[in-house]
Amino acid sequence: MADRALAASAGSGEASGRYRDAERTFMATYGVGSTDRWVDMPGSSGRLRVQDVGSGVPALFVHGTGGSGAYFAPLVAELEGIRALLVDRPGWGLSDPVDFARRPYREIVTDAMRRTLDDLGIERAHVVGASIGNLWALRFAQDVPDRVERLVLLGGGPISPEIAVPPFIKLLRSPVGRVIVALPEKPKMFRKQLEQMGHGATMRASDRLEPFVKWHAALTRETAWARHERDMVRAIAGRDGFVPGLVPSYEEIGEIRAPTLMVVGDADPIGSIDVWRRFVDGFSSGELEVVRSGGHVLWLDDPATVGGWVSRFLTSSA
Repeated sequence: MADRALAASAGSGEASGRYRDAERTFMATYGVGSTDRWVDMPGSSGRLRVQDVGSGVPALFVHGTGGSGAYFAPLVAELEGIRALLVDRPGWGLSDPVDFARRPYREIVTDAMRRTLDDLGIERAHVVGASIGNLWALRFAQDVPDRVERLVLLGGGPISPEIAVPPFIKLLRSPVGRVIVALPEKPKMFRKQLEQMGHGATMRASDRLEPFVKWHAALTRETAWARHERDMVRAIAGRDGFVPGLVPSYEEIGEIRAPTLMVVGDADPIGSIDVWRRFVDGFSSGELEVVRSGGHVLWLDDPATVGGWVSRFLTSSA
């Protein structure tokens, strides 16, 4: 993959220009700049956008529903010796959407990750996931183990048989979800959502999350991520839970050979510390770290500590 002119990218247009400005402002808050890369999606006419940050050992970062690749900026600012490749999942940020109903989710994930490494000329990389991005990391490590060095899983997600579909995801896939994704995001409403995601302690103690709140409002205002995420959710979650085969079994987890670090917040509403201890114990080589008073997007609460853990873990194999 060669760099492509931004005006010809999937992110062209006036709204995307405004989003870019908001994104750059947010990332600059943490001293983070990036170079855009573009990847053609296999089996689709669309493209993925990848933000290339820093230098060192390469690591693909795959975000969750909390935000696009840029939301890793507070964490990336704390990393040392890492070339962070921040993927905008399909339909998020400046990446084109894909039809998740046409192909198995696992196939889309593996093809997208493999193509990203191929087009960037990277043979092997670490993979860092968050929330549903953790599922991307695990499935890629299963399907193409020779391309993955180490895994970092941040926060809970649909990666353990013990995890049910979260209430918000159930609501998003329901008919009411169509109304939700059409509503403009108000900062007050989003702060309430962050509190429900376990970030109340951080918001009460400081205004650390305000740059994130402002950026997220621009993400919602200038992109169609919510509609695209609802389309994805409707393809992977049914009335009675996640579709069969989406969530890895404990047997599958035990077959993953890549050393794995999981970092969770003790205020994350998805799962529990006991659930994630059992989960990590299932790996052939797994570690668990816990962020006190940490929510679902836990590096927002304590970026320095989480960044230190991630740097240590990923560079220890370099």
